[in-house]
Amino acid sequence: MRNATRVFFAAACAVGMLTHAARVEGGTLKIIAFGDSTTKERAPQVKQVYAQTLAQELPRRGVEAEVINAGVPGNNTEDARKRLEHDVLAQKPDLVIVQFGINDAAADVWRTPPETQPRISREVYEQNLRELVKKIRTGGARIILMTPNPTRWSDITRKYYAKPPYKPDDPDGLNVFLRDYAEAARRVARDEKVPLVDVYAAFEEHGKKPGATVDELLLDGMHPNDAGQKLVADLLIEKITAPH
Repeated sequence: MRNATRVFFAAACAVGMLTHAARVEGGTLKIIAFGDSTTKERAPQVKQVYAQTLAQELPRRGVEAEVINAGVPGNNTEDARKRLEHDVLAQKPDLVIVQFGINDAAADVWRTPPETQPRISREVYEQNLRELVKKIRTGGARIILMTPNPTRWSDITRKYYAKPPYKPDDPDGLNVFLRDYAEAARRVARDEKVPLVDVYAAFEEHGKKPGATVDELLLDGMHPNDAGQKLVADLLIEKITAPH
C-alpha cells in the first residue's frame, strides 16, 4: 500500500509541476483529449463535453490552456495506435488525456452470425495502452489515463446488444467484458506510474448515492450526457490543478 501511494503521489506531482510551470512562465498548456465517441463533441445532444469544459474552466483556475479534441467515434486502441503520430504527437502537446475501451470491449452480437468475443481482446487492449503511454512519453508529453465509463441498458443498447454473452435481465449485464477492460486500464496506470481518472468507478459510485443512478449520467446507455461529462471534467480539473 505504501508503494502504491508513493507511485500515485509521484504521478500526480508530475502533472502538478507541468501546470505550475505553465503558470509561472506565462505559457499555455497544450492538452489533447485522445479518445472515441465519448470524447468527441456531441452537439446538440450534449452541450459541452469534458474537453470544452477544460478549455473554459482551467483558465479560471490559473492555468492557461489550449484543448484539442481528438476523439473519433468508433475508435478502439488499434485505431488509436494508427493515428497517434498524426493526431497527437505531431501536435507537440504538453498533456494527453487517453480514454479508450468501450469499442475494444464490444462484442458485435448484432452481426449474422453473432460475434461472441470482444473486437479487441483484453490482452491486446492492455498492450496497446502500454504502447500509447510509452510513445506519448517519448514524445515529451505527460499523460492522464482514464478508464472507460460503464454502460447501461437503454432502447438503443438493447436493440443491438441484448443477446448472450450479454445479460439483458441484469442491470449491469452490458458490462460483462467492459469491467475487465476498466481494470486493465487501472493496471496500466499503476504499472506505468501514470495518473488515473477512474471514470468507471466514479460513475458507479454516483449510482450508489440515495436516489441516484448511473443511467442519469448517460445519454443513451453508453455516452456520457452533460451531467456525465461534467463529472469527468471535474475529476480531470482536480487532477490537472493538483498542487505540485
